[in-house]
Amino acid sequence: MNEKSKNKERILIVDDSEMNRMILADMLEDQYEILEAADGAQGISILQQMSSQISLVLLDIVMPEMDGFEVLAVMNQKKWIEDVPVIMISVESMPSYVQRAYELGVTDYISRPFDSLVVQRRVINTIMLYAKQRKLIKMVTNQMFEKEKNASLMVTILSHIVEFRNGESGLHVLHIQTITELLLKSLLGKTDKYQLSHEDINMITMASALHDIGKIAIPSEVLNKPGRFTAEEYEVMKTHSAVGASMLKDLPFHQDELLVKVAYQICRWHHERYDGRGYPDGLKGEEIPISAQVVSMADVYDALTSERVYKKAFSHETALQMIQNGECGTFNPLLIECLLDVADSLLEEMKAASLTSKNEKEIRSIVDEILHHEELDDSNSALQYLEEERMKYQFYASISREIQFEYTVSPSVLTLTEWSAQCLGLDEITMDPLNKEKVLESMSSQDRQNLQELLQNATPEAPDVRFKCKTSVGGKVRAREIVCRSIWSDDEKPQYLGVIGKVLADHDE
Repeated sequence: MNEKSKNKERILIVDDSEMNRMILADMLEDQYEILEAADGAQGISILQQMSSQISLVLLDIVMPEMDGFEVLAVMNQKKWIEDVPVIMISVESMPSYVQRAYELGVTDYISRPFDSLVVQRRVINTIMLYAKQRKLIKMVTNQMFEKEKNASLMVTILSHIVEFRNGESGLHVLHIQTITELLLKSLLGKTDKYQLSHEDINMITMASALHDIGKIAIPSEVLNKPGRFTAEEYEVMKTHSAVGASMLKDLPFHQDELLVKVAYQICRWHHERYDGRGYPDGLKGEEIPISAQVVSMADVYDALTSERVYKKAFSHETALQMIQNGECGTFNPLLIECLLDVADSLLEEMKAASLTSKNEKEIRSIVDEILHHEELDDSNSALQYLEEERMKYQFYASISREIQFEYTVSPSVLTLTEWSAQCLGLDEITMDPLNKEKVLESMSSQDRQNLQELLQNATPEAPDVRFKCKTSVGGKVRAREIVCRSIWSDDEKPQYLGVIGKVLADHDE
């Protein structure tokens, strides 16, 4: 491939007629790099290797062995159709053919004989349309970055509080999330029995970090006992799953949200076993939600391969063998297959696990899932997805019991978490807050001016601001520290978009 062709977008022509391929190539080769496939199977082979590098497919309908409809079916199955637009090229113009092609996801339809101007114009329009869609999605995902990172960070903080009290390093939480994600993705590729979506995988993975929050209620002398538990101590320890579930069930908000329900399932049932010999409810087989089944296996694997106050760590190979042999209870045979399938990548992922790398990996994963979200072509669905992400943020923020806020410049809007709004006596959403007396009276005019100057001096390279002041909370004036981060656009010349942050008591870290 020469240097000039490297800068061209690639078009794949799939047609059994060499003459047709030659005509189309002649029309387009000045502007695009042309790849050719003489039949549907060869086209699929090229897509298998290069789908991410192909900007458009020109696809014939009538071909021997594998026709155009079969190619489209494979592209739908492999999800390539979401990223690679297809224009059908055919002499067949029957309404039933055209309708079926559109139902299978084609973007446009060109009949033979080919008109050079029509072909070039439709190719350009289709490639530009998909480029604009990708740009729009990127803008949406960029706006979600900070919210998603905050939600992830809050989950990590909450779960690490439990791990710290449990005398562990905190890596257990990251390990559970890593293993859970790998198992779910393997399960998704193996069966459609559980009807898992990419969004479900993301949600279960995040919620898995809260699996042991009930341990916060276990006495430390039991939680950190270096030897074996007595029968009485073991019964106390076993209560943590029901206690964690109760903590979530007693939350006075968002009980209908899927995230809360998934977190509840994981907390309560991650110690159930497939043969019914687990606790607290003795659920058996598929009575156990798949979210809890997966986190259960992840929890056992990490417990085996990690050092504890009462045991040394087992090797990766020994842990796999123990789980297969049923030495740690009975698991779903399908999940055991998944564990063995991901065994090699699991070792690599576990070695790489750290707080920083995990957070960055989550953000990249979130972007990837958004870019492949099957409903993103509908703007209403995209807005609904953003609202769901916001609900997650609100949920974790409410658990943390911190005053957290978000301010956007255009439009001028102050957004508070539900608990923060109750604490401050303000609305959760306030339009034009800099002109609202109730908002302004929470801080002196001098402090407001000083904070504003600090934010004005922030830059994309140094976006963080810390500011000590006195604020009125619940009618009482107290010393506080505001910790916030300015948000900027990703334009060549970044624009200040707003700020997110929280208010700490003067003794908080």
